[in-house]
Amino acid sequence: MEIKKVLLTGDRPTGKLHLGHFVGSLKNRVAMQEEYESYFLLADLHVLMTKREKSDILHMRELCREMVLDYLACGIDPKKSTIYLQSACPAVYQMNLIFEMLISLNRLTGLPSLKEMARNAHIPEESVPFGLVGYPVLQSADILMPKAHVVPVGKDNEAHLEIARLIARRFNQLYGDVFPLPEVVIGEVPTLIGTDGQGKMSKSAGNCIYLCDDAATVSKKVKQMYTDPKRVHAGIPADPEGNPVFIYHDVFNPNKEEVEDLKSRYRLGKVGDVEVKDKLASALNAFLAPMREKRAQFAMDKGYVEEVIYEGTLRMIKKSNETVEEMTSAMGLSGNWKKISRVARERCSS
Repeated sequence: MEIKKVLLTGDRPTGKLHLGHFVGSLKNRVAMQEEYESYFLLADLHVLMTKREKSDILHMRELCREMVLDYLACGIDPKKSTIYLQSACPAVYQMNLIFEMLISLNRLTGLPSLKEMARNAHIPEESVPFGLVGYPVLQSADILMPKAHVVPVGKDNEAHLEIARLIARRFNQLYGDVFPLPEVVIGEVPTLIGTDGQGKMSKSAGNCIYLCDDAATVSKKVKQMYTDPKRVHAGIPADPEGNPVFIYHDVFNPNKEEVEDLKSRYRLGKVGDVEVKDKLASALNAFLAPMREKRAQFAMDKGYVEEVIYEGTLRMIKKSNETVEEMTSAMGLSGNWKKISRVARERCSS
């Protein structure tokens, strides 16, 4: 029997998932769960780096549930994949501590993504918590806990995976080959531009179309999408390239003949933004409709999501404990403890 390679990825439970998540990672997860032993984490510990109030922590329970509903609606199958709660796995704390010894502070502080996270959370530079600086180390523990071979992520997390590879290499060099070097898998659309045309789609920027948005909400958001500001009326020829509305058409509209017709007429000044947006709204709603239906069905099944998380977490606890035992044995830590325990028992019995 062929042993499957391992896949791991996940999300911070900060809210419902959007189209950027789907094209950046979720689409790959659904396709790859057939081929890989797949683990998807609800990264609640990562949220503590920017939100530490008890009310925020308690609210994460509901956010985790909403995120799992999005997973299930997209096609992630808990019979084929393991969905688990990060904070409920004791091994991640132990691995994080050990891995902190294998990476320099300079290497971590050089990551631009950490500064971006601090800015988005409105944390002054002098108040950045130690845990935020160590975010990629904890992420490395997540990745290496099940010994992941591949990690489907968005483009903005690619640099973090290099930290995981670096830590895995250093551990293997020091203590023997325990961890594979994980490979990154980037989606066909690494970064989806936001509806405002200002950078990537992001919950904090408020420029998202969520996977669970109803048809009316999607249509409203599309009508408000950023287009060419110089094109004040439909008769002005314009270039569709780089226009967010056409970027979304290319990604989500399966009718490529319609898309090319719209682009051609747009270049000639023979189509208005209203028609282009209306057809995009129709394409997006057709794309999201099956997800909405599945999500509603799962949401009505009381206790099902909680059961998925519970059973998945138990599987990951077992898997991660095996990894910790292997790595501490390789380091000589667990062997020393066993010897001390044996000596202590012998003395107590004499």
